[in-house]
Amino acid sequence: MVTTITEGVKVSIETIYQPEYSNPANDHFMFAYKVSIENMTNYAIRLMSRHWYIFDSNGAKREVEGEGVVGQQPVIEPGHTHEYVSGCNLKTDMGNMKGEYHMVRMLDNANFNVQIPEFYLIAPYRLN
Repeated sequence: MVTTITEGVKVSIETIYQPEYSNPANDHFMFAYKVSIENMTNYAIRLMSRHWYIFDSNGAKREVEGEGVVGQQPVIEPGHTHEYVSGCNLKTDMGNMKGEYHMVRMLDNANFNVQIPEFYLIAPYRLN
């Protein structure tokens, strides 16, 4: 698990290779990742959008932007955590992701960005 804290918001990520949805013979490798976003501030925040940078080990780079996460723009109260699971496909058995969330502080509508720590997507057999 990797973790980072930005502006009092803690983001932690775990990854899981999904062999049942992968097809290595066709350069298709599927990974799931679980994200925990913990609000360590004294005010409610809303996750408005995300911006991902996705890299394959062959040098390919993709960017993904969009509203919310998995169809939601959650409000996270002080001391609470929002968790979700999503997925990413790669053309190689190794890669990495990083990015940021755009947040709004509910108290005064102030905008701020929270860093998503860089994490690696690696098929387990690569670690042997």
